[in-house]
Amino acid sequence: MGRVSDANERLMDAALDLIWEESYGAVTIEDICNRADVRKGSFYYFFDSKAELAVAALERLWQQDWKPHMDAAFSPSVAPIDRLKNYLGGVYKRQLDIKARKGKILGCPVASVGSELSSCETTVCSKTREIISRKRPYVESAIRDAMADGTLEPGDPARRATVLISFLEGMVARARMMNDPEVLKDLPDLGMDILRVRQTAAPAAPSSPPAPAVTAC
Repeated sequence: MGRVSDANERLMDAALDLIWEESYGAVTIEDICNRADVRKGSFYYFFDSKAELAVAALERLWQQDWKPHMDAAFSPSVAPIDRLKNYLGGVYKRQLDIKARKGKILGCPVASVGSELSSCETTVCSKTREIISRKRPYVESAIRDAMADGTLEPGDPARRATVLISFLEGMVARARMMNDPEVLKDLPDLGMDILRVRQTAAPAAPSSPPAPAVTAC
């Protein structure tokens, strides 16, 4: 079985991978245990159910992967408009990498599970909504700062964030449906159009260091 000490982590990794590659409903506890190389009896030492495991795996995804990347990419040291472009461009790079490794576009694991379970498995669905909502303040803050420095036209940052996030979620879903990452290639430019970048450039802000690509979808 491997070290007992890391069995719960391997279960979370296996659950997230399988649910993302297939679907929550199609994956069984036995499938997860086989992928993780953990005995089924040991599964119940750590988790009471598949739903409890899924919630833990999604929270771990946020804490160990998405949040560190979001914190770095949306750092105040990065120019506001670059935070947004890097975020959108990172989604394309992420899906390119997934296609190369998995042979298909998988989209966003959190959005996929949330859409599948929108009317059932309330604990899992609640966790997906919670995680998706955690990304919003990063986007809204960058939009507000870009309006303040004159690179975006004035407006309501909250409404612009809603539009941008909805557009991004729809485009990622379309890329998965078409199994084509190139659907996402122009996300930065399209996003800037949606956010209404000023056509008459404001005074140039000091150049900021390049931010890491965001791996969160």
